[in-house]
Amino acid sequence: MSTTSLPTPDRAAELRAALLTAGFTADGLLELLGAPAYAALARSETVPALRATRTRGTGPLASLVRLFLLQQPEPYAQAARALPVEAALADGWLRREQTADGGDTVHATVDIRPYGGPDGEDWFIVSDLGCAVGGAGGIGSREEGVVLGVGGASTTLAGITVRTPVASALDLGTGSGIQALHAARHATRVTATDVNPRALDITRLTLALSGAPEADLLLGSLFEPVGGATYDLIVSNPPFVISPGARLTYRDGGMGGDDLCRTLVQQAGAHLNPGGYAQFLGNWQHVEGEDWRDRLRSWVPRGCDAWIVQRDVQDVTQYAELWLRDAGDHRTGPAEYAQRYEDWLDEFEARKTKAVGFGWITLRRSDAAEPSIVIEEWPHSVEQPLGDAVLAHFARQDYLREHDDAALLDGRFVLVEEVVQEQVGAPGAEDPEHVVLRQHRGMRRATTVDTIGAGFAGVCDGSLSAGRILDAIAQLVQEDPVVLRDRTPEAIRMLVEQGFLEPVSDR
Repeated sequence: MSTTSLPTPDRAAELRAALLTAGFTADGLLELLGAPAYAALARSETVPALRATRTRGTGPLASLVRLFLLQQPEPYAQAARALPVEAALADGWLRREQTADGGDTVHATVDIRPYGGPDGEDWFIVSDLGCAVGGAGGIGSREEGVVLGVGGASTTLAGITVRTPVASALDLGTGSGIQALHAARHATRVTATDVNPRALDITRLTLALSGAPEADLLLGSLFEPVGGATYDLIVSNPPFVISPGARLTYRDGGMGGDDLCRTLVQQAGAHLNPGGYAQFLGNWQHVEGEDWRDRLRSWVPRGCDAWIVQRDVQDVTQYAELWLRDAGDHRTGPAEYAQRYEDWLDEFEARKTKAVGFGWITLRRSDAAEPSIVIEEWPHSVEQPLGDAVLAHFARQDYLREHDDAALLDGRFVLVEEVVQEQVGAPGAEDPEHVVLRQHRGMRRATTVDTIGAGFAGVCDGSLSAGRILDAIAQLVQEDPVVLRDRTPEAIRMLVEQGFLEPVSDR
């Protein structure tokens, strides 16, 4: 584990003020670096950004970028024009060094990355040197206890999280504190846990430097640190990588196969308040002779509804190569790399794992007699943030659970905004071969319907019940209305469940 000492947050507000004054923000970086260099930095390519700091600006902002994003030494005098350098040295944000030619330079001790909050907040994410995604050198770290910055998984989880005001929120496995930072906007009390004490210290720095309230920081694995406490919201981007061993704390769970994700999900129900949500990212095994959906269904705790979305699947060779590169093992000697690769394949073979899935798991504590469990595969693009779409999904599940077919036909519906209809068929054909309804918001789903389904959806404006609309369609197409009423509720349920139709409340 890294033994480098970390800064103290005592004067973080003073440092924050200096960073903001210099324009060290997400918008400020884009303006200074330009779009190409900014995009290259997100790919961990630092040369264009370093070049831009030398050619596009020589002021305080350029100094801060070189120090905290690119980990370049900066002359003391130039750093002093950008921030209170003596305070930063005293508190451990910088260290001082004399060069061979007698120069006086300072170096950053941590990565600091500007991060724009959902309502335009200027936040700063602290991480270990070289471990901020988009920072100097990317990740590629083989040091066990390093704490990473914000990556794609972090922003994905932040985007899908339900953001209703709550009394209590738990960020389990907080890392650099990004989920705790988001939760602080809408939760009265935030608790953050991690098995790595360094992560808790860095979370404290992230919150302080971002001007956010302090969180309760607890050391330990999974739910052990919180005892029997319950929460309105639980979020976790856990160390979900299925690997042969627990070499890297930031990503390897230390349990066999996907047991860490399974344990996390199964234990979450007991820590949710009624109506509370738990939202996780995870990996799961695709095992020979087993349906992956059945595997995940067995994880859902009693009393919880669930919506599980598989976003990607990789065969075991792709998966092993991804995480070998993540740890920098591809930079070792050929023999060592080959042995580590063999270790991964041995692990998967022993567990009869043919592929690994990645996705989102959302639980809601409903205590329903018949819980709603939806498990689906959706690898297509979505529109983030999706927190409102998650709320809407469970609201629709409640409606469908409470309405039988007769009640469904008595209900009124509206076609969701920005749903378009596409007719697919041969050029010049009189009638389309099929009709597609497509969403342009949220999950951006598409579904094929017949002409009756398309006609039904098209006239749903909330003024007529579903049954009356079907009666009118039956008369138009000269079909028995009783038969049409009998066979259509299933299609209506599908359109409601997938978010094409919204029920109109009579209350």
